[in-house]
Amino acid sequence: MPFDPEATGVIPKLTFDTAPPEGSPAEDPPAEDAEPDSDTTTMIRLPAALHIGHPPTVEEAADPDATGTVTTPAQTAPPADTSATKPGLRSQPASGPQPADGTRADGASAEATSTKPDTAAKPGTTTPSGATSSPAAPGTSKDAAPGKAPAKSASPAEAPAKDAASGKTPAKGATPAKRPVTETAAAGTVPVPIVRPASAPSAGGGAPAGTTPTGTTPAGGSASSASAASGSAASASAGGSATSGSAASGSAAAPVEAPQASPMSAAPPTAPPQPAAPKVATKQAPPQQATPQPAPQAAPGKPRTLGGRIGALVASAPKWLPVLLVLEGLAMYILALKVAPGPLRGVDPNKIDGLGLISALPTTAFIAILIMIVSFFVTVAQSTDRKFLLLFQIAAITFALHGAGALVATAPRFPTAYIHAGFVEFISRTGESAISIDARMGWPGFFALFAFVTKAAGITDLTPILQWTPLVSNLLYLLPFVLILRQVVATTRARWFAALLFVLVQWIGQDYFSPQGFTFALYLAFIAILLRWFGRVEQRTKPIPPKGLRKLLGKLDAMTPGELANTGTYRADKLLMLMMLLALFVASVASHQITPFMMLGVVTAFLIFKRTSLTWGLPFFLGLLVLAWISYMTVGFWSSQIGAIFGGFGRILQNIGNSTGDRIEGSDPAHALVLQARLGILVVILSLAATGLFRRFRRGVFDRSALILLCVPVLALGLQSYGGEIGLRIYMFALPGACLLAAYAFFPNLPADSADVREETVPLRKRNVRFNPQLTKKLSVVLAACFAVLFAFAFLLARYGNEKFERVTVGEVAALHYVYQHDKPSAKVLYLVPKTGPEVTPTLPWGEKDVELVNFGVQALVHKDPTQVADAIAALKEQPRNSYLIVSRGQVSYLQLNEGFPEDWGTKFRAALDASPDLKRVFSNQDAALYTWKKFVRGTEIPEPQPYKGRGDPTTPWTPVGIGALAVTWVSLFAYEVIRLNGPNRARKARKRLLFLAVPAFVVALAVIIERFIYIAQNN
Repeated sequence: MPFDPEATGVIPKLTFDTAPPEGSPAEDPPAEDAEPDSDTTTMIRLPAALHIGHPPTVEEAADPDATGTVTTPAQTAPPADTSATKPGLRSQPASGPQPADGTRADGASAEATSTKPDTAAKPGTTTPSGATSSPAAPGTSKDAAPGKAPAKSASPAEAPAKDAASGKTPAKGATPAKRPVTETAAAGTVPVPIVRPASAPSAGGGAPAGTTPTGTTPAGGSASSASAASGSAASASAGGSATSGSAASGSAAAPVEAPQASPMSAAPPTAPPQPAAPKVATKQAPPQQATPQPAPQAAPGKPRTLGGRIGALVASAPKWLPVLLVLEGLAMYILALKVAPGPLRGVDPNKIDGLGLISALPTTAFIAILIMIVSFFVTVAQSTDRKFLLLFQIAAITFALHGAGALVATAPRFPTAYIHAGFVEFISRTGESAISIDARMGWPGFFALFAFVTKAAGITDLTPILQWTPLVSNLLYLLPFVLILRQVVATTRARWFAALLFVLVQWIGQDYFSPQGFTFALYLAFIAILLRWFGRVEQRTKPIPPKGLRKLLGKLDAMTPGELANTGTYRADKLLMLMMLLALFVASVASHQITPFMMLGVVTAFLIFKRTSLTWGLPFFLGLLVLAWISYMTVGFWSSQIGAIFGGFGRILQNIGNSTGDRIEGSDPAHALVLQARLGILVVILSLAATGLFRRFRRGVFDRSALILLCVPVLALGLQSYGGEIGLRIYMFALPGACLLAAYAFFPNLPADSADVREETVPLRKRNVRFNPQLTKKLSVVLAACFAVLFAFAFLLARYGNEKFERVTVGEVAALHYVYQHDKPSAKVLYLVPKTGPEVTPTLPWGEKDVELVNFGVQALVHKDPTQVADAIAALKEQPRNSYLIVSRGQVSYLQLNEGFPEDWGTKFRAALDASPDLKRVFSNQDAALYTWKKFVRGTEIPEPQPYKGRGDPTTPWTPVGIGALAVTWVSLFAYEVIRLNGPNRARKARKRLLFLAVPAFVVALAVIIERFIYIAQNN
């Protein structure tokens, strides 16, 4: 099998034939009935010292021993044709109308680039470097007729060329004509004549072993590409014709002759005969190792002037300017937030008002963010895809936006993070979870994971983890989201701008140390695996119905898919990714209440819209897993409050009101602006997503996956209000699809390597106005940059608008540590509320330690009049000994912003409590104070804590049967999915048997789950 240098990119080893025997005839006409021999080789002779990139020196040229048997004088080749096509690239026709006189726009003749010569090539001549042959079979000329014998009147020099073109072997003793040096050699190379010495006759009439076949050439090239690949290092990996490759490359290429015309072509009947090839010495000199020559010294040029250096520096600005800008912006931002407060620097926490952190940020911080965003768009506007720089720029912007709270705060922000740290501490200390302490302990996966990690690492203080978790979480979100973006058919600008939008509009605040922030990362990884390893893209082959709704759906189905097809994945990789997919889902089921339903909805939608290669057995497998966990593992949570769980089911409008309108009413005017800004970001991002979807429709692209990721989370509105936060969670889960579609509003085009590339300004109808494409592309970048700056500043307002009461101070933490030091055997803490109710949670860092000993479930009612402390004192009086009423800065700020309490309410309220004769202040600092009852009845003991170990979860008679049915169903469906990875037509009988086993088991397991809900709820 002939060696194919273009397939491997390696120059083949050259072989030299032995000398012909004495007395062999110099020339014989080729036999007409000679059979083509695939072992026939073409013998070429190269200098022993092969120089790539520069000609041999005069000393080497004058030494015959250095070049074998042929003296190779140093020559200067004529300059290469600059119009030659580079190796491996296809010649592109000039855009726009061409002149009628046959000349091109660049001044070159049309004949130089014609792919069909007017006349047949003359024998012994070479094809011009600028011309390319028409498509033909590899190794043959366009006009050559394989299998036909050449005309008898052909000259001896013409016969071998014709035989080579037709795949035949020269007759015995025939001496091919010496090929002349091509006139299109690259400048700076040494033309080396290729000779064909007479070969020794063989028994079978074939060529000697170890030679190169004459009738075979590498696939994808012309007949001359084989010799070009042998003599040129640059053309060894070229995919085009060797003629153009030898003309464009700067290496020493061996010249070859052009394909010869067959007798059937239109060549003139009388062609001038070429002189016979001269006989060369057959004695081959022993191989000599080339002596390394020092590189030629460049001639000293004129020293570059200062103006020239400045011009070169300015010309290279696109390379170094973005790096300089992002580093400068990052350093400026850190200094602006960390230095002591002063003019244009530092953050004074006392200046934080109803607008949040943005009211205390210095001007230099906004300038730094602007610089980093500008550096990002300077990089995006370039034609090259600088992946690592763009990723670093997005990471820097993420640090500036999502790390601002950690840079400013003296203690970890967001009070709810402390109770989650308390759950981790409890599981690490006791080795078990207790749903009787808190309902969130019924989904202990996240807490158990960190309990294991902290205990194994010897970490006892979770403060650094709590402080930097928001930043680390958002950086982790980028990794799977970028993998999702790699699976869509979009330009580089659209993908990176979508990644930037994902950072800029993620103001939801669920990235703190929480199960929701953890499982959102699992959700993104789940989607990335679905698209990357189990994605499915199929073009519609069925005809579109003639009318009705089916016609509209058929047109949508026939549009270009917006996702990339998954090809070339090994079955072992798919099996591993399937197990990873199930592991991510199980971790989400064990950690959070909402995330598994989002995952399940996305998988089901992908199956409905044919965007995954998985089967329908997977949704039933995952859905049964969610229901089984709720039914068997969280009985202590739902057994006594079925109404609270299913009470909001189907109440969509009420759930929307609880998530939006109820949060704005009664707020401080400045803080109401923060809440309205959040809704404004939502409206703008959804409007951009709709615009992007429309612009992609105009280009014939239907982004089903992005639309699924946007719409599936909205279905959660029909579940329940989730404590008034279901709208926030829906926004969070819909962000991946919304950001991708919003990026298409600015960059809707398909990538350059796509089969259907439409310009930015191609209208839907011809009457639309056409603009300059280059102008519109620049305008798109400018508009995207403006929206990015707008979103960045709106993010600071929406994300840190609650900073006045979400910020935790060291004084508040110290006050609760006093309680933990005095919580034996138990303790109670009363927190301030404007109205009593189960959905009001304390705005203080509660539950960091001893969650089973300290009870934070008692509320103290307060009023706008700070002197009315009777209700708070009465609530404290009803509690046993070792109960504390806490007044903290965070609680007072919450009442002022959300309930309209006076500005000096906190100071006056603490003064009223100090003046009460029934209370005693046991701890006090600038940020918090603890009060307890001054006099208790003698002999009153501190009560024991409520036991968290109950008598066990209630069960039903059918529970064992349900557990067995669950096991059978999961095993059967998993085996079915694994077998299906081999293909849709593999092991049909085995899969059918598994379905016959899984379906009844699924029905029994589902029936037992429903029976448990009904039976346990009625008996508890």
